[in-house]
Amino acid sequence: MGSLARAHTIEAVQTLSGLMRNGTNENTRSYCATALLDRGWGKPSQDNTHSGDIQVTIRKIKGEL
Repeated sequence: MGSLARAHTIEAVQTLSGLMRNGTNENTRSYCATALLDRGWGKPSQDNTHSGDIQVTIRKIKGEL
């Protein structure tokens, strides 16, 4: 299935780039630009830092695992 989808790569990229350049809806243009950048350069890393204390509460309810 993956190879079948990859066979349409050129057409898919051309479609995305065409919509990005010529689309009349700004949301569509933005989505297509983001999709092309993500596939070409990878998604930007997301920093998962937290400043402050983290509190974890674990409770066992009687009768449940």
